[in-house]
Amino acid sequence: MSSDSFTAKKVRRSQFGSAALPYLLVFPTLFFVLVFTVFPTLRLIYDSLFLSNQAVQIPQFIGVGNYVALFQDEAFRQVLFNTFLYGIVTVPVSIALALTLAILLNRKLRALGLYRLAYFYPAILPMVSAASIWLFMFTPDYGLVNIFFMSLHLPNLNWLGEPNLALPALMIVGIWKQTGYLMIFYLAGLQALPQDVYEAAELDGAGPFAQARHLTLPLLTGTTLFVSTIAVLNAFQTVDQVYIMTGGGPNNATDMLLFNLWQTLFSFYDIGRANAISVILIATLLIFTISNFFYGERRTQYDH
Repeated sequence: MSSDSFTAKKVRRSQFGSAALPYLLVFPTLFFVLVFTVFPTLRLIYDSLFLSNQAVQIPQFIGVGNYVALFQDEAFRQVLFNTFLYGIVTVPVSIALALTLAILLNRKLRALGLYRLAYFYPAILPMVSAASIWLFMFTPDYGLVNIFFMSLHLPNLNWLGEPNLALPALMIVGIWKQTGYLMIFYLAGLQALPQDVYEAAELDGAGPFAQARHLTLPLLTGTTLFVSTIAVLNAFQTVDQVYIMTGGGPNNATDMLLFNLWQTLFSFYDIGRANAISVILIATLLIFTISNFFYGERRTQYDH
């Protein structure tokens, strides 16, 4: 074998190894995604096409029958309304409070670590513990919330027993629980911003509000994209506080999508319907995540 042919084979082998290396590095992650995410999701979609409950010994193929039954059910439409309303209120409020707290705490203050710990502490608590605390606070007559209201000569309210008040009460708990957690991401984003830009803005006479509007918010677009995705996922995964505080009542006023899924599967043993609810939940979150990602990417490129 000539030296030229040997060299050519060695070059081709080296080129093949260089081309295959990225795929080899990605393969372990791709394997776990396919096995533990893609395949279960496809199997879930397939199982949602069958009627499977205690009244049916052998699952029967009904196509989209489970989905049709769900959207024709007024109670399930109420569940969707509660879930989307909960997300529409808690997500922007939590993000706005988290950003405000991050800006206030991103400066030299006495006992700064204590302030940060105080605002982050609710995120450390398990949701079951947080729900139990707020269950006591919302208790009529002697709950701390009603004691505060009565000190202002306001009426004593049954927060968790009134359909018009139960869902706002859960919103308060959700906002209180996740604001400190989202604040940490904004603090990290603020500390990574270039300070020379703010120094130049101060020399140009820009005040704190002008800096926040024209510098901080645009530069934190990527962080806001990440934080909003987490907040939406948390909103659609609301189940612990519903189980502890209201049980979905009164009159389905606080019944959420994930709690309804748990009830359908473990209380009513309707597997086909539960699979359909799971597909709806996954599809909703997937659509939001993809659209939020592409919208945020365009805004981030534009701002930069």
